[in-house]
Amino acid sequence: MKLKPNIATSEAGFLFNPATGDSFAANPLAADILARARAGQDAAAIKADILERYDVAPGQLEKDWDDLLAQLRDFNLLA
Repeated sequence: MKLKPNIATSEAGFLFNPATGDSFAANPLAADILARARAGQDAAAIKADILERYDVAPGQLEKDWDDLLAQLRDFNLLA
């Protein structure tokens, strides 16, 4: 997962696309995922940490992960 380089993000989970003027709000977990991805952490490491910290089944995590990617793709935020 890689956001376009011009996408601004905040620790609070706000995303801003300066090319379109669109802004978005991510929940705390999604904001954490995006920050880790932007810092260069790979998807496998992020998912392993989530499975360790949260009571979530691996299958549910994969579904939610795919949903997040689909939303980011739909909003044209991914590189």
